[in-house]
Amino acid sequence: MKAQIGIPENHLQSVASSLNKVLANEYVLYTKTRNYHWNIEAPNFMELHKFYEGQYEELDEIIDRVAERIRQLGHFSEGRLKDFIQLTDLQEPESTSDPKSQLENLLEDHEIIIRLLRNLIPAIGEDQKDLGTADFITGLMQAHEKMAWMIRSFLK
Repeated sequence: MKAQIGIPENHLQSVASSLNKVLANEYVLYTKTRNYHWNIEAPNFMELHKFYEGQYEELDEIIDRVAERIRQLGHFSEGRLKDFIQLTDLQEPESTSDPKSQLENLLEDHEIIIRLLRNLIPAIGEDQKDLGTADFITGLMQAHEKMAWMIRSFLK
């Protein structure tokens, strides 16, 4: 059943497509963070191991919220790895256990997502007339800004 929430169906489809791209980016970042959690090697191993765990747990929450937002709009959420790989804006470099390389890579990904989300806010809020999703995306952007700040603090 389609959502009858005062937004034309073509706008809802466009918003759902944008959110599925966000979902793909979130899932790829989650997977990379989890990989680094498993494969960190450093004198401060335990600190970074726990830090990565906190980050991927937050990303797991974000993934669920994005998928549910798509469903609230009356559309289906992507869920196949094949689709995430096709939709993502993020790159997967060679695997590394070096903490500086890991942190730099994750920071770059968060900043890519922040820029993409920042551009979606007016596109969805103004162009598609979906202020609820624009507000939702603003919250996602703020969460990524906080995670990026924490990563930057490790890199100082």
